[in-house]
Amino acid sequence: MKNKISKQHQKIEIDHLSHDLLGGVWPGIQLYYPPVKYSPSSGVYENLIDAAKRIKKHAHTTEAHTIIFDLEDGCRQKEMSRTLLERELPELREKRPDISIAIRINPFRTEEYINDLEFLKKLPECIDVVMLSKAGEVYGAAEIRDLSSNLFDLNEKISIQPIIEHPKSLKIATELMSFSTVKHVVFGIHDFSKAMGINITPIGWIDELNFFLNELMFEARIAGKGVIGGVETLIGQTVMPSNFLEPHDVRRWLDLHGDDESRIVYKHAVRERELGLTGKQVIHPGHIHLCKVAYTPSPTDIKLKIRILKAAIEADALEGGAIKFEGEMLDPPMFGKALQTLLRAYALNALKEEDIDFTLKVLNKLPQQVIRQNWPYGEIE
Repeated sequence: MKNKISKQHQKIEIDHLSHDLLGGVWPGIQLYYPPVKYSPSSGVYENLIDAAKRIKKHAHTTEAHTIIFDLEDGCRQKEMSRTLLERELPELREKRPDISIAIRINPFRTEEYINDLEFLKKLPECIDVVMLSKAGEVYGAAEIRDLSSNLFDLNEKISIQPIIEHPKSLKIATELMSFSTVKHVVFGIHDFSKAMGINITPIGWIDELNFFLNELMFEARIAGKGVIGGVETLIGQTVMPSNFLEPHDVRRWLDLHGDDESRIVYKHAVRERELGLTGKQVIHPGHIHLCKVAYTPSPTDIKLKIRILKAAIEADALEGGAIKFEGEMLDPPMFGKALQTLLRAYALNALKEEDIDFTLKVLNKLPQQVIRQNWPYGEIE
């Protein structure tokens, strides 16, 4: 009797790449956007008319992958903010279907949390993500279970991003990530460091919280979830042009025109990219493109990885064997990293159509287990 090939070792036919197949579009660069903003110059909060004008001017034109409307810590006028979003989100959804709309709601079962849920019920088709602040700190994973149930009744496509802001949450991170509604978790560095009694600095926080970030990434990788990096508090004066895409162009601009704040933010974003993080939050619009180029594979890098994979296919070495490529010896782990680059670019909407077709060709040459080793997100059956 012939031995049956286990399902995980079977090759699968993938007709087309889809966000569902790969675990959804990544959060990418997330811009915190205050719905109703305080004006230091006048000493008062905006009215609804002025706040609506600001949304049309800035939110409708943002280059961020995700825009976060904060109803928690960054929001003082909560009821007015909900009223504003109820009026403005349908138009934003219509004008910008390409960006993800996230709502950061208040901690579980607080009075404002109940109000936030009532607000969400009015606009289920306009919201992609609900970010739960202080996730799991009081009621544990039951918070995600109950919120998932509420959101599923409204719109089953809405996902949840728990914000890990306390050691209690980090301790149960595996439980928080066990729900299908959770595809990414947020590392809330400022509240987390406060809860731990750790003094972090705008320049060195990524090293000062390195142990805890690594622990969260470890659990997330096993669970097949993504991790969104820390929000930067530095605000510089210079803004890099959005046509700078290659690393050498970025470095040249930083050397000639960038300020210290921009250099630090870019350095942190590159570190997070190298660690495999799936998103980063920013509070200043000038940091959007700077972090996008740090997180997204450059056109030159994508071309290089395609050449590597083409050479591996030509030598029939994708699943075993080594090749010499431009003076370096490469084997399947290196081919897997090249594939990861293409899939990362796809998850950040930075892969051209012809490159998507090539990526599909590579995936169809690999067993399910090998695909899972390289890309743990999504469901491949």
